[in-house]
Amino acid sequence: MASEKILIVDDDADMRTILELYMKENGYQVLSAADGLEALARVEQEAPDLIILDVMMPKLDGYELCQEIKKIIDIPIIFLSSKQDDMDKILGLGVGGDDFIEKTTSSPVLMAKIKAHLRRYRKLSHPNKQNETSEEKSNIIEYPGLVLNLDSAVVKLNNQTLHLSAKEFQILCLLAQNPERIFSVEKLFELIWDENSLGDYRTVMVHISNLRKKLETNTNPFKYIETVRGIGYKFNRIEQHHDVKSP
Repeated sequence: MASEKILIVDDDADMRTILELYMKENGYQVLSAADGLEALARVEQEAPDLIILDVMMPKLDGYELCQEIKKIIDIPIIFLSSKQDDMDKILGLGVGGDDFIEKTTSSPVLMAKIKAHLRRYRKLSHPNKQNETSEEKSNIIEYPGLVLNLDSAVVKLNNQTLHLSAKEFQILCLLAQNPERIFSVEKLFELIWDENSLGDYRTVMVHISNLRKKLETNTNPFKYIETVRGIGYKFNRIEQHHDVKSP
């Protein structure tokens, strides 16, 4: 844990201090920035493992900053904001955020979420170190027009690399590895976010919506992800896929 770095971005000095102390007490290295431009510089120089990001900031607001960071490195970004409107949460997740938490959230819940996101990030960053399960049968999964490389975390749609967030990639892999199996929103949250009762399930629906927009294009006739009304989501088999072992 000591090697993991968390970047706290907030223009409120008191909030930064409180978060820094709490993160350090839990054994993390801590970086901080007071505005968006300073945060970008810290990301490029320090390569943090996770970012806690405020929404309302000078120079670059949190939403703009999130988009810029994702161009540099795909790491977990948790919005920590005083805003409580659903549209703010949807916007935050839509620009690439992995979670949206209110500043009134208790410290233990915040830490549980941070640990869960870092755990998922470690697994995605080091796929060969994972213990293979019955659901991890191959390194490459192919469907018509769609190829997922589990080792490199690269997804290609019609031979073009698809830019997905870490959570979008994880959701797609889970569904594609289990075609025609219906996953409830609650189950997806539990499997992808590694939590049972700490989350907002709307997070799942926003990520599914963003994923569909990237997969269902005018040049691609296939509908990979289907909503099963009142139950959840499933991946359409389309035709029997072929698992190919990487050389």
